[in-house]
Amino acid sequence: MFTTTPFSAWDLNEDLKAGLDSIGWEFATQVQKETIPLALAGNDVIGQARTGSGKTAAFGLPTMNACQPTGELQALILAPTRELANQVAEELSNIQGETGLNIQTVYGGTDLEKQAKTLQAGVDIIVGTPGRVMDMTERGFINLENPNFFVLDEADRMLDMGFFPDIMWVIERMTNREQTLLFSATFPQEIIDAANEFMNEPEFVLTNTEKLDIPPIDQYSVRIGRANKLWVVGRLLARMNEDDQTIIFTNTKRMVDLLIQRLKKHRFDVEGIHGDLSQNQREKIISNFKEGNSKVLIATDVAARGIDVDGITLVINYDVPDDVDNYVHRIGRTGRIGRKGEAWVLVGRNDIPQLNKISATHSLEIVESDAPDLPEGMDRDPVKKQEDNAEAADVFGMVPIKMETTSLSKFAIVDQITTSLKCSELAIGDIVINDDYTVVEVHNKHASMALKSLNANDITATIIES
Repeated sequence: MFTTTPFSAWDLNEDLKAGLDSIGWEFATQVQKETIPLALAGNDVIGQARTGSGKTAAFGLPTMNACQPTGELQALILAPTRELANQVAEELSNIQGETGLNIQTVYGGTDLEKQAKTLQAGVDIIVGTPGRVMDMTERGFINLENPNFFVLDEADRMLDMGFFPDIMWVIERMTNREQTLLFSATFPQEIIDAANEFMNEPEFVLTNTEKLDIPPIDQYSVRIGRANKLWVVGRLLARMNEDDQTIIFTNTKRMVDLLIQRLKKHRFDVEGIHGDLSQNQREKIISNFKEGNSKVLIATDVAARGIDVDGITLVINYDVPDDVDNYVHRIGRTGRIGRKGEAWVLVGRNDIPQLNKISATHSLEIVESDAPDLPEGMDRDPVKKQEDNAEAADVFGMVPIKMETTSLSKFAIVDQITTSLKCSELAIGDIVINDDYTVVEVHNKHASMALKSLNANDITATIIES
């Protein structure tokens, strides 16, 4: 995936070069090697590359190189989802160094007034979704006549989601647009036709034929609810010896911060890295980890790029990655130079389809496993396991309990549970009496107590796992 072309080969401003150096980025990926020089030369560029190939930096570096920290909008980047917009903005912030550019996200589902105040305070680059950018433009908080740099990311997903009329609405109002970069994993005819309308003799770059290398490491998945993910992490970290190093991956910056807080509370020595940290903080954390002074690093995908440490023997996917290729990039951190390595992924019920997609896409053998045993000599979990029925609950929070009896009527079951728990009948859902057993639904809030109450009254009861 990486080439021998260094970022220093291009005429990027010194602050950007320093930012790349600070996070350990030395060599460009294939898509970066082929598109960045064209974009720096002022050409419109159409890049075909999949997620995970480095395309964010491929358009991000030329974009930031063309901007100054003036507080006036100079570049607009459109993405199909708020998650991708956040990811793009985080990576740009991570690699911009000391350029001082104000990069803001603009997407729906967030406080509109707060977003408006942020825009009024001044912004150099906006990373947004089409609908909210249109909304803020109509409200007068974004002037689309200002930016002369436009990027359209994941154009094929935009087309699938019906965004192209909105995109054309935006483009028509960018009357001072001078340069356009468009990236997509595939190019349906509709995208090609549209690109010919609003792009100026674009250069076309195809790089998505490269294959990902799958490291020869042991891979395991643990089916676990969110409440007990930390319990599994505690067991995995307890198995480390003094020479091991671990990276724990999460999907969000907030989860990095939460895991640092919670693991430190349980006396684990951990550090975390994400795009909101200052350049000096990132440099110090990366240096400590590379030198082996810190053993456990918690990171988002974009912040961890460039951290290549031979001593990493364990990768923990605290969150299942949103992108199928990112899983391979994550687990590739371990098993270097013939060393033994393990990768564990913590999977909730809602994560199963995504993990199946990851496994099928890359033909991976991810072994379903229980949480690992505690190491010899340790008889107490570093993190206590919690009682958690959330994985068994349906979308309404109802947990199915199997009762080894058919002698009680529905009225008697409701009466017994509500009386013993002093709860409303609304806490009881459907009751199905079969030939050999009965199933009663109880709200997750009361499920554990209902189970104890039934067993205390000589009724064998168990929760039915989904």
